[in-house]
Amino acid sequence: MKHIYIIASIAVAISLPACKKFEDFQENPNNPTVADPALLLPRVEQQAFNIISADAALASRYLVYTQGASNAQYYGWQRGGMSYGNISQVVKMEQEAVRIGKPNYRYIGKFLKAHFILEMTQRLGDIPYSKMMQSMMNSTFDSASTRPLYDNQEAIYKGVLDELKLASDSLTADQLAINGDLIYNGSVDKWKKLINAYTLRVLMSLSKKESSTVLNIKQRFNDIVSNPAKYPLLGSNADNGQLKYYNITGNQYPYYNSNSMKTDYYLDSSFVKVLKDLKDPRLFVYGLPATATGLPEGNFDAYDGLVGSQALAYNTAKRGQGKASQINKRYAYEAINEPSVLMSYSEQQFILAEAVTRGWITGNADAWYKQGIEAALVFSNFNNTYASSAIVNYLAQPAITLQPATAIQQIITQKYISQFMNTGWQAFFEQRRTGFPVFETAGPGVLNGGKIPKRWMYPTDEFNNNRVNVENAVKSQFPGGDNINEVMWLIK
Repeated sequence: MKHIYIIASIAVAISLPACKKFEDFQENPNNPTVADPALLLPRVEQQAFNIISADAALASRYLVYTQGASNAQYYGWQRGGMSYGNISQVVKMEQEAVRIGKPNYRYIGKFLKAHFILEMTQRLGDIPYSKMMQSMMNSTFDSASTRPLYDNQEAIYKGVLDELKLASDSLTADQLAINGDLIYNGSVDKWKKLINAYTLRVLMSLSKKESSTVLNIKQRFNDIVSNPAKYPLLGSNADNGQLKYYNITGNQYPYYNSNSMKTDYYLDSSFVKVLKDLKDPRLFVYGLPATATGLPEGNFDAYDGLVGSQALAYNTAKRGQGKASQINKRYAYEAINEPSVLMSYSEQQFILAEAVTRGWITGNADAWYKQGIEAALVFSNFNNTYASSAIVNYLAQPAITLQPATAIQQIITQKYISQFMNTGWQAFFEQRRTGFPVFETAGPGVLNGGKIPKRWMYPTDEFNNNRVNVENAVKSQFPGGDNINEVMWLIK
């Protein structure tokens, strides 16, 4: 009798699947294909906003590395990478937002997607854009989709600017709440401010192309600045687009407890000179006194730097003599430290000042410029290292007042100072666009024939998987081929 029950049970177990369709077995319950966009947002925010980079600081002549020969410091880099993975995650978030009726996630996604795309094109030049985005949005992966055509930079920038405008125009507090938001805790108003400020940055990055009838750069800039009700901008440091850190494993400052950051990074002498010439109190929060001076923190004479272009032996010898300022210990010993900033109020004010100087808009360039400096000084005043009176005194210096003949240089220099160990590669891109500040390359350590690279080469994967299109892109842009000294459309 017992055997009969066992056989019957087996028969029932076998018969149950027969009632299901074959397709039912193609879904893995342990690998979900749908998700609330609130679950996807934190990850893509971290990828977009967590951009503090020692390599960017080395290339931008903020820091010098003393443990070995750094390709970032000596301008010996070669190939860049693509952000397809990050973009695909944003696209998934947008699709899920449409699926469950939460459109605000879709518009935040458009901003995040624009950022990843711009990061690629600023590094490389022309990239796959329209066909790549079409295949991702439609989930098509035929031969044409997996080997997408390259778009030229003018078309890429037009597409990105249109997407940013759509995002700003469409975000509304009337929709369902934004959950899982690490940046603004769901504030639609602050997201709109960030998107508009970021759009101004994108437009200013196109300053060499202000005559483009395709992009209408000055008109787009004016449309935002002249209509604050529709296009609000960042109002203070409280609106900064930034990722905060916490003393929780996985959420700490990226160089917290880094042995290399504790011992191997020193201020660059050219950066120290800029700060000392302006009597800038941020020197005291960016670096430490050179031990050989015997002088305390807070004394400008106590600080000196290494030379980014010099051979490693020169810098290690000077370091060993105690004649150079190490990066401030807080960058390695503080789990929280400063947030990672994607776009700040101070940068926005510098952009507005530059726009007035270039004649794009009307306004008081000096006022916006000084607002940018003040906000940057407040942001950088870690643990109240300097008194509020130091900020007042700094701004009152004649050397700080904006002069018509040197306005662009002054604005970019202050923006450069404010972006120390922050804002990713933005300082490098700004120097590439404007020539300020001058990055010294006179020493024997510099690779690449003593020149500062203009771009990164296309990644090897593109040549392996999309050879025809990447080779056509190289031929259409760069007479000298795919190398780091070729000049892309953006900066011609």
